[in-house]
Amino acid sequence: MDRSLALLQVRERVKNENLIKHMLAVEAVMKSLARKLGEDELKWGICGLVHDIDYEETYETPEKHSIIGAEILQNLGYPDDFVYAVKVHNEVHGLPRVSLLDKALWASDPVTGLIIASALVLPDKKLESLTVDSVIKKMKKKDFAKGANREQIKSIEEIGISLEEFLSLSIDAMKEIANELGL
Repeated sequence: MDRSLALLQVRERVKNENLIKHMLAVEAVMKSLARKLGEDELKWGICGLVHDIDYEETYETPEKHSIIGAEILQNLGYPDDFVYAVKVHNEVHGLPRVSLLDKALWASDPVTGLIIASALVLPDKKLESLTVDSVIKKMKKKDFAKGANREQIKSIEEIGISLEEFLSLSIDAMKEIANELGL
């Protein structure tokens, strides 16, 4: 796997910079999870990076999102377990998440949105100022970052990681790329 090639493949298909920042954030969280779980950091990171490769193409047909992405990734030669993880990150398909990779991507996708939204309401709008406690408080507010599915984020507990630890790990991972994220 080649991270620079994966980023090039993303940039060929995705033009929205905020979507690319989301994908970079998911990459960072996935790499951190892989490190924690003793998994392949490069593979998990790239999976996070490319997980929404078809999003702009399928924006108006969400039922096709991740199916087309999985086809693109399969055609590019990514491994089957990787392709499946991307396919099942869209709940509309009703496919089971069975591997650690599947479950990690499922939880990592929305947590980045919650963290970014939490940082953006801070006075300095910086990840550096963000704490786990402040994110947990925001998480309890149903009208805050409505698109960040709380149950999906909490599903990280299925792989033996507490919500607090996941938030801490995710915030720290995203702080490492704060400049790329503009936060």
